[in-house]
Amino acid sequence: MTRNMPANHQIIFCTCPDKDTAEKIARLLVEGHKAACVNILPGIASIYSWKGQIESAKEHLLLIKAHKDHYQSIETTVRDHHPYELPEIIAVPVERGLPEYLHWIDSCHSLK
Repeated sequence: MTRNMPANHQIIFCTCPDKDTAEKIARLLVEGHKAACVNILPGIASIYSWKGQIESAKEHLLLIKAHKDHYQSIETTVRDHHPYELPEIIAVPVERGLPEYLHWIDSCHSLK
């Protein structure tokens, strides 16, 4: 039987307009010990409504893995370095995961 762990971890989704922006934000988050890992998924197609118009864009998606205590500093870093007027910043709690992997995220969190 698996023991339920508190949701102390999160994955934050953030789209970026290009590779340079995605890499810059990812590096700032990992080097600043705000995230344990950031995956960059290039070449996603986004179709969205913006100011009454249907828009489309090629973007890079960041998957930011971090301890929940770092949400606010991650949000601030993204807002400070993101070119969009309204950047996507959506945090989803991690309900379960490989215990050793979640421990690794915690160990990166403790390096602050």
